[in-house]
Amino acid sequence: MKLLRNVLAVIGLLTLLIITVAVSQIWSATRNFDPDAFTLYREFAGNLLETGDLASAFVWRVKVEDDITVEDVKESLKSLAVDRNFFFVSDSPFYKQVKAVTGKDFRHVSFMQFCDVKVGVKMLDHNDAYSAFMPCVISVVEDKEGKVWLYAMNMDFLIHGANELPPELKSDAIRVRRVMREIMEGAASGEF
Repeated sequence: MKLLRNVLAVIGLLTLLIITVAVSQIWSATRNFDPDAFTLYREFAGNLLETGDLASAFVWRVKVEDDITVEDVKESLKSLAVDRNFFFVSDSPFYKQVKAVTGKDFRHVSFMQFCDVKVGVKMLDHNDAYSAFMPCVISVVEDKEGKVWLYAMNMDFLIHGANELPPELKSDAIRVRRVMREIMEGAASGEF
């Protein structure tokens, strides 16, 4: 009995030591993270568990009102972007590319690209890896039931997902995020 107690005590001590080392390493690796990082990851985990789909958990999705046409929502996106000093980069009509390659019609899917050039320069000066997320994209997607949706990457991961950005860059990135949300929400409700 005494031997069993001592073995269990050693196991408990080793477990406590392992947990202490693990917590210390995690704290050391994350101490410079943005204050909102863990809230973001908790929300992401909730979305992932709810949808069971990684892509759905990483994006913003806004339904376009039923009486708004695809062309109107695209014009609205461009107009709202320009009003907010966002540069409209391009419209990539994926559905036309599908037709050209397969010869078959496809539902409307296009990728509208926007950029705030000054913020883009600052992001690249901070880290060239941000180039993979540029320009900002809003996808205009007609679903299989004919409903139109707007999708964009959840920019919170770039802003709050790891080490905190320098204050001025973080402020600019938050403004870009706000503008992207305004453009999506406005276009989905028919604003121009």
